[in-house]
Amino acid sequence: MLYHVRMDVRIPLDMDPGVKADLVAREKAYAQDVQHSGRWPHLWRVVGEYANVSIFDVESNDALHDLLTGLPLFPYMDIAVTPLAAHPSDINA
Repeated sequence: MLYHVRMDVRIPLDMDPGVKADLVAREKAYAQDVQHSGRWPHLWRVVGEYANVSIFDVESNDALHDLLTGLPLFPYMDIAVTPLAAHPSDINA
């Protein structure tokens, strides 16, 4: 199942810089592991924002929920999920 996911990151401005650096490093490692697994095939930065737009390819809603809640930055994110379906005009479908 494919999902369009927008993640807006809202790290508190007063977070200890060392804690923030560790959190961001763990987030990057986790995200790259998921990308290498094939479950996160597309990841784009939203220009001018601390946000991204991604496509996830996972087997279920529960699998996506588990993946997203495993993100180290999850407690600091606003996330919007849109399930995707094939379009009848898509020449690749």
